[in-house]
Amino acid sequence: MPEFLPNSLYYGDNLDVLRAFPDGCVDLVYLDPPFNSNRSYNVIFREAAGSEAEAQIEVFGDTWSWTQHASETFDEVASRGDDTGKLLQAFVDALGHNDMTAYLTMMATRLIELRRVMKPQASIYLHCDDTASHYLKSLMDAVFNPRNFRNEIVWKRTSAHSNARRYGRINDRLLFYANGRSPAWNAVYQPYDDSYVERYYRYAEEGGRRFMSGDLTAPSSSDGHRYEWSGHTRAWRLPLEEMERLDAEGRIFYTKTGFPRRKRYLDESQGLAAQDLWTDIEPVRSWHRERLGYPTQKPEALLERIIEASSNPGDLVLDPFCGCGTATVAAHRLGRRWIGIDITYLAVDLMQHRLRDTFPGDFADGVHVDGEPADEAAALALAERSKFQFQFWAVARLGGRARGGAPRRGPDRGIDGVTTFPERDPDDPDRPTLNYRQVIISVKGGATGVRDVRDLRGVVEREGAAIGVLVTATTRTREMEREARAAGLYRSPWDGSAYPRIQILTAGEIVRGDRIAMPSQRGLPQYQRAPRATERADQGELV
Repeated sequence: MPEFLPNSLYYGDNLDVLRAFPDGCVDLVYLDPPFNSNRSYNVIFREAAGSEAEAQIEVFGDTWSWTQHASETFDEVASRGDDTGKLLQAFVDALGHNDMTAYLTMMATRLIELRRVMKPQASIYLHCDDTASHYLKSLMDAVFNPRNFRNEIVWKRTSAHSNARRYGRINDRLLFYANGRSPAWNAVYQPYDDSYVERYYRYAEEGGRRFMSGDLTAPSSSDGHRYEWSGHTRAWRLPLEEMERLDAEGRIFYTKTGFPRRKRYLDESQGLAAQDLWTDIEPVRSWHRERLGYPTQKPEALLERIIEASSNPGDLVLDPFCGCGTATVAAHRLGRRWIGIDITYLAVDLMQHRLRDTFPGDFADGVHVDGEPADEAAALALAERSKFQFQFWAVARLGGRARGGAPRRGPDRGIDGVTTFPERDPDDPDRPTLNYRQVIISVKGGATGVRDVRDLRGVVEREGAAIGVLVTATTRTREMEREARAAGLYRSPWDGSAYPRIQILTAGEIVRGDRIAMPSQRGLPQYQRAPRATERADQGELV
């Protein structure tokens, strides 16, 4: 069972991880689960036997399929007999056994567990789009009680894009619920839009500093300070000494009749108290420094607003669908504790690098990850359970970066991961790096033989790489070692050190700490700026 530790990442099924957490330990939950933003609404309603459903399985795994596991989970929730169980039963009665009801079943079990681990004053924000937001809101009503609904926030995630035969889809939803009647709340602000500024901040001083004029009179004589000012005797909001100070500072505006009004400067305003329409936060663009290339990455500003509004320093923020870790980064920056959970090791590894790169002083010794293989048996079990996750784990443990980013169709050209090291001029060590040489990592989660060594050697030669590493879940044979030795050595021009051009590492050796034999890569970032994004023609999604 996972150990409950704040400021930790958890690799595994979020439902299993959550069930090991104690009751009432979390102050704020943000979740951004899969919500099919890149496919048409009708596809989700195809029965599991349809070809389109098979395509979704390829992208989202069997979470979106009505399988035996989904049926058993549904029975578990429906048998509770509470509002959540009754609603889920109604969904299935109305919609049938399909990908949508499988998805809602998956979400129901997780929302139930999330409410259990939330403190009475905690809040939850569920990020979704119009594909299932109406079902999810009903589901959250059942789990959290309709009285605890606070807002459906609309986030304008892009300016515009074309959709065939319908209006452009440019926004996401955030369903905001409290867990009780007194949730944590701090006022947050968003910038005024141009029309508001033009209407209310219509005055400007020399130099262009804009201001609005505010009333200086008291609501009634008994509430104010009565005296004469600028030829007008009134009950004023401020005592005479304060009025004189403002006037000396040039903070009083006089109308044509000489009546005083207080200047309220635009550049001193906090902005507009945040409303339920957020148009001021940009999505992550290809040129933004925070962009990592993760397809569903959300902007840090979005999470910072949520965390500032619904938690306080020292509180615990939980993201059970953590992805690339934006919630953990925003929480850490704002002085909150955090927990991130993801079922893909690629995401967990990306989160580790992101936290270390963003807060190098705080994570110099690394980030605690629960669920990583701790011995050879666990590594082999991971390879048996998921060759893709074994691949991501092995590449990450060797300091590399996964090539391609996610399971995909088509050949991988023999490259599962890459890392690099610098080559410097041996005759002038003070000169900058001349070149970065590539190390190719090929991971085999099943049976491995001498042919795999030969294939890797061919890939190294084709790519002009310095070194190739074959990772195998099984033990290597003498024939494999002989073939690797036949590839020769890479000699560093820096100090003449020699390294095997083809190397073989087993899962057990990686767990025990063995690493690639190569020149030092100190100072090299593992996750660099992502390549420029492209935009999907059908949805305008950044990918």
